[in-house]
Amino acid sequence: MEKQNSKVNKEFSLNEKYLQGTIIFLITVLLVIFIALPFTSLFAKAFTDTKGDFIGIKNFSVYFTTPALLSSLSNSLFISILSSLIAVFLGFAYAYGIHRTAMRLKGFFKVVAILPLFAPSMLYSIALIYLFGNKGIFTTLGMDINLYGPVGIIISEVIFAFPQVFLILSVGLSMADYRLYETAQVLNTSSFRTFFRITLPSIKYSLISSIFVTFILCFTDFGAPKILGGNYNVLATDIYKQIVGQFNMPMGAVASIVMLIPVLIAFFIDRLALKKQGVTISAKSSTYVIKENKLRDGILFFICSVTAIIIITLILTATLGSFINLWPYDIKPTLKHYKFSGLMNSGWDTYINSLKVSLLTAAFGTVFTFTAAYFIEKIKRFKAIRQVGYFLSMIPLALPGLVIGLSYIFFFNSSNNPLNFMYKTIGILVLANIVHFYSVSFMTSTTALKMLDEEFEIVAKSMKVPFYRLFFKVTLPLSLEAILEVAMYYFLNSMVTVSALIFLYTPKTQTASISILKLSENGDGGSAAAMAVLILLTNIVVKVVYETISKNIKKSSQKWKVTKSI
Repeated sequence: MEKQNSKVNKEFSLNEKYLQGTIIFLITVLLVIFIALPFTSLFAKAFTDTKGDFIGIKNFSVYFTTPALLSSLSNSLFISILSSLIAVFLGFAYAYGIHRTAMRLKGFFKVVAILPLFAPSMLYSIALIYLFGNKGIFTTLGMDINLYGPVGIIISEVIFAFPQVFLILSVGLSMADYRLYETAQVLNTSSFRTFFRITLPSIKYSLISSIFVTFILCFTDFGAPKILGGNYNVLATDIYKQIVGQFNMPMGAVASIVMLIPVLIAFFIDRLALKKQGVTISAKSSTYVIKENKLRDGILFFICSVTAIIIITLILTATLGSFINLWPYDIKPTLKHYKFSGLMNSGWDTYINSLKVSLLTAAFGTVFTFTAAYFIEKIKRFKAIRQVGYFLSMIPLALPGLVIGLSYIFFFNSSNNPLNFMYKTIGILVLANIVHFYSVSFMTSTTALKMLDEEFEIVAKSMKVPFYRLFFKVTLPLSLEAILEVAMYYFLNSMVTVSALIFLYTPKTQTASISILKLSENGDGGSAAAMAVLILLTNIVVKVVYETISKNIKKSSQKWKVTKSI
């Protein structure tokens, strides 16, 4: 009897091992096909001429000896560094005001701070044109800021990156051990010295991370430079011109690799900062106590108010512009811009395309991401192949959207590729979005899975419960909140993204965010604003639905835990 049971146990273990190994292998193969191979195609293209013949580093030599191309790189660095510094300063002041002062309207300021996440960067560019363009409100009053060029791009990028900075620094500032501040008070340390000796050191890695995350966002953004750049070229628009304007695929590949170098440097510094971020609170820590300081609260309330007013003004301006007949000559209210006639009566089709792409990205992306995270994190067998899968899962975090889109052209457009049928379909847009936003979603899923007690796996193994039954009965219910967060992340970003799709769409698969650029190019600012407003409203609705469902899931999860404990 014991021998028979032992034989059954071995067969069970062997079958489970084969099934786990097969799934992990398939996940890794898919990551290789859709992440590693396309980037390899891009890299190989940079060493060929327009005919496809190998020419070594000649393209790189041409790039670095062409003044116009080099100026695009220096312009991108200038824009990104300055935008990062301004955004981090504003984000820090804003987060500090909310978490470390007794100022009023904190709830309102929190809501306003994340609003820019829900709209494409082009919305703020369009609003700036209405305000400071050649016929803008303030321009006609004598306030000409030379919008088209570095000034306009920097303003738009700061607003675009601001919520990211705010969220990163909010986490750092919300975690503080008040005992350090009490010690400083006992030693009669001034507020100025306390700030520089305790506050800043405690969040230094969050600050470093916010700087480099902002740098990457600004350096790789395509929308704002495309609308407000004018004759001021940056690397993102340079790649676009090389591919779309000159059909010079090899030089476009070279420019993409050049773009990748600063991004990779910033990425590794950011990862290093996150690894060095230690625990700032412990079981013995005491909650930070906010003491009244009218001067401090007044200054930060002013900074938060001005920042919030700028964000709200830009959003309201774009919204108002979408309902005005012809800015600034005819300000009669109208709904004609929501017909999107500048897109040959296909404007609403592009919006529907965006919904389709975003929903499919959220659905397939969430399923694959969470499954991959589960097998890489929770299954303890096949360590080598799991490490390969983890490494491949981190690569998209350092890849700009333009680089992903261009690599997909070279990979999927090849007649020798059996996946060529996906080219020029909605499928390739969905795939590009999944890869573009995969790493953050993967890390979110992995973090959620790490928080689950390993006792579940131990008990299931001892009771001979198949891993897939544990996955569906326990892991999924306990991870619903994280899964929903991943789905929302995929959806929101798919609605606003441009860079990853700008080389992959066709007239039939054009999305709403891309149509904003097309409408703006055609001089139809009203319709461009209308499309941007539609995206904004859609994402706000999705966010509200997410928050509602998330609250219900939390309640259900608590009831589930109580029931299980009883």
